[in-house]
Amino acid sequence: MTHRQALGAQGEQLAAEFLCAAGMEVLDRNWRCRYGELDLIVRDGHVTAFVEVKTRSGFRYGVPAESVTAGKRQRIRRLALQWLAEQGGPWRRIRFDVVSVLALPGRVPVIEHFEAVF
Repeated sequence: MTHRQALGAQGEQLAAEFLCAAGMEVLDRNWRCRYGELDLIVRDGHVTAFVEVKTRSGFRYGVPAESVTAGKRQRIRRLALQWLAEQGGPWRRIRFDVVSVLALPGRVPVIEHFEAVF
């Protein structure tokens, strides 16, 4: 596993723990199909949220949440439809969230949850 992959896996674990501590239930992690991957799918009350986790160890490429581009948002929407089709339903409410994890060396990671951002 590369350093980048390990950092991403650590960020996803921290995000899952953060969301669970906020009262959400993780339904699926790292769900994959031939079109791509969804990081986290959680239930928040009566809402199913598709969560993109972005982790950075510095500011060289900006803050983590900034890296969710228009193309990435479109891909996540398509993947969410695929996941929903495979699960059955009924699915009344969904949303798309981003969790930003800033893991600066030697510091406690800073986690921010942005709900319904796209």
